[in-house]
Amino acid sequence: MNTSSDVTEALAALTRGNGHAAAELLPLVYDELRRLAERYLGNEPPGQTLQPTALVHEVYLRLVGRDDRTWENRAQFFAVAAQAMRRMLIDHARRRRSAKRGGNRRKLSLDDVTEPSADRDAYLVALDDALTELALIDRQLSRVIELRFFGGLTVQETARVMEVAPVTVKRMWKLAKGWLHREVTKGAVR
Repeated sequence: MNTSSDVTEALAALTRGNGHAAAELLPLVYDELRRLAERYLGNEPPGQTLQPTALVHEVYLRLVGRDDRTWENRAQFFAVAAQAMRRMLIDHARRRRSAKRGGNRRKLSLDDVTEPSADRDAYLVALDDALTELALIDRQLSRVIELRFFGGLTVQETARVMEVAPVTVKRMWKLAKGWLHREVTKGAVR
């Protein structure tokens, strides 16, 4: 079983420029990255073009290919990975919404028209917009949502990454969830 210290050691080797560290790190983090990706994509409609494996590989390549990153530990790596996944999914959702509004027009006959599915892209974009607004109001609250919800980190891991007490994370988590819920549902009512 891979331990947190195994991941931290591989990340330290990657930071030092060890050419083999990226290959050593992947098996240590792959399953958890895959779970994150599946959670993100779990509510997507059937026939989704973005698959968990592709999302994991794209995020992993972006993260280990960065020269400007000093990896401190496992929690920090997964926090950054969650943020990268969120960005990729938001970009993907925005492209699909653009295409739905005529960005990639294609003629259809009435026989080709099907019932519209729930607009998850709109929800994802609204959630991202709300998180962006929350970051302007209180960066710490926004970060807690990114780490806990998108990153899947525990209260203790989030506290370690943010360098605050776990009780502070719990309080911020409750405040941020309430604020986001109010903002996203307010947008749905408009």
